[in-house]
Amino acid sequence: MFESPKPTQLQQLFDPILSKKGIEVFIKREDQIDAEISGNKWRKLKYNLLEAKAQGYQSILTFGGAFSNHIAATAAACKRFGFQSIGIIRGDELDSNSNPTLQKAKVDGMNLQFISRPDYQKRNQKDWLELLREEYQAFIIPEGGSNQLALKGVAEIIDEIEIDFDFIACPVGTGGTLAGLASQLSGNQTALGVSCLKGEHYLENIVQDLAGPAKPWQIFHDYHFGGYAKFDSLLIEFINHFKKVSGIQLDPVYTGKMMYSIFDQIKKGKFDSGNRIICVHTGGLQGIAGFNEQNNYILNT
Repeated sequence: MFESPKPTQLQQLFDPILSKKGIEVFIKREDQIDAEISGNKWRKLKYNLLEAKAQGYQSILTFGGAFSNHIAATAAACKRFGFQSIGIIRGDELDSNSNPTLQKAKVDGMNLQFISRPDYQKRNQKDWLELLREEYQAFIIPEGGSNQLALKGVAEIIDEIEIDFDFIACPVGTGGTLAGLASQLSGNQTALGVSCLKGEHYLENIVQDLAGPAKPWQIFHDYHFGGYAKFDSLLIEFINHFKKVSGIQLDPVYTGKMMYSIFDQIKKGKFDSGNRIICVHTGGLQGIAGFNEQNNYILNT
């Protein structure tokens, strides 16, 4: 179960601004790991599901929003590896047919439980989690899959990179991927996170708790485009242009914002000539179908 995939491609980007600034940028194509359990979701789920199996659990319970990549990947992974799955979904106005993400999770056998946003705020409270564990007899994975077991899987991304680099970047939603990358760095390497949430500076505390205070990392908070799943025409134009020139599909919630931020920081001279940057493509492309459905198909795919 969950055998390590072959190391994913490291694809170099070519752009006039990179040549002008003397900076190399590579994309770690984690989106190519698996069609359904892609990117950081494979990495985060790997050791969580292995631990659940070792403890004798037959069910997995986790949390997410209506378009959650984590919910979609967990449902697919549980179906493939023989677990029952329960998804606690934020937003009591929704149902399992409200978008392609939830429809697919339901097809994959996930028991979707919709709760109000105030109730969803209890998702990290130990007493409530214990009640859920007893009710469903399930191994609980936190929102986004971010825990110490997830870090172990994410750290393997660093092990696969065979070239020297100065920075490694990733989108930040719950902080687990950034913490996992930072935990495995050496020398003068630095992990960069791009927050997809507006004003959520508590993320620094989460990453520090997971990765430890001595690890070199930083979060950019100015590229959320209005908040989680928010966007504007500038971001959409960037994603569509990026796809055209590189052949790489980005999503508007996570990877699009990450890549926009890296190019913006390069243009502003925040990196030095000679720097080499690895950008981790964390997958999440399953959400594009629902996004385009809601927004008149504005993303080229």
